[in-house]
Amino acid sequence: MLRLEKSKETQFDILSLHGEVDASNSVILDKAIQELSDGGAKLILIDGSQLEYISSAGLGVFMSYLEDFSEKGIQLSIFGLSQKVYEVFKILGLDQLIPLFSTKQEAIAGTHEV
Repeated sequence: MLRLEKSKETQFDILSLHGEVDASNSVILDKAIQELSDGGAKLILIDGSQLEYISSAGLGVFMSYLEDFSEKGIQLSIFGLSQKVYEVFKILGLDQLIPLFSTKQEAIAGTHEV
């Protein structure tokens, strides 16, 4: 089961993921990210601190936005992943394509560096 929460802090749009992202609900994640993009978000932080599991379908959602976000000048960062979920990103090389941070503070600081 997946539950999403959207919030806004200064110039950042934050999407918090709770539970599991798999093939049956990855479309929910996709829709939420698309809504942020369509709404004019330029700095999107994904809070993965409550993310217990992500399947290849969930990872594919993030990958599907990389080129589009690059062209539109949208920055996407993820923070707070458990070691287990982080390893999935790392094994697939997504840690080289998507900035991953331990904490929200690091993600905010890292975004300003870009």
